[in-house]
Amino acid sequence: MNNSKQLKMTVYTSLFVAFIAIGAFIAIPIGPVPIVLQNMFVLLAAIILGPLWGLACVGIYLLIGLAGLPVFAGGTSGIGKLFGPTGGYLLGYLPCVFVTAGISKALGKKLSTDIIAMVIGSLIVYGAGVPWLKVVTSMTFEKAVAVGMYPFLIGDALKIIAAAFIAKTLRPVINL
Repeated sequence: MNNSKQLKMTVYTSLFVAFIAIGAFIAIPIGPVPIVLQNMFVLLAAIILGPLWGLACVGIYLLIGLAGLPVFAGGTSGIGKLFGPTGGYLLGYLPCVFVTAGISKALGKKLSTDIIAMVIGSLIVYGAGVPWLKVVTSMTFEKAVAVGMYPFLIGDALKIIAAAFIAKTLRPVINL
């Protein structure tokens, strides 16, 4: 990768870290897991940046949150967030972004395949977040699904559709 491309990717990665943080700051508390826009920006970073840069983006986001910058849901931060009810969702962003980006790239970065990739990525986040929520809160699995997944499905579907159209619009402009 030449220096110009590397600089461009570094700037876009930094921009997506900021978008994810902004998306997390806009939080609607509805229980142990708030409604946020952060997952839309994680999915968008995956399909725009690709597997490695997307993974770097989410990794940087998590590290700055662990270091104390208020980038997690509702402007929170720290290691306690990773050991709290939402920790599994946060950690689930790492495999989510990598897999989503890989699927999008492999299937040709089209609107329909991006949607498929983001649905799979969202399932990965739920697959990490719901069991974590169950363990941390001592809920039954059914209760964890009821409070940690079901309330978010319609919103996530809307966020996935929005992200797919945003990506379709951005790709020709940013030319990655």
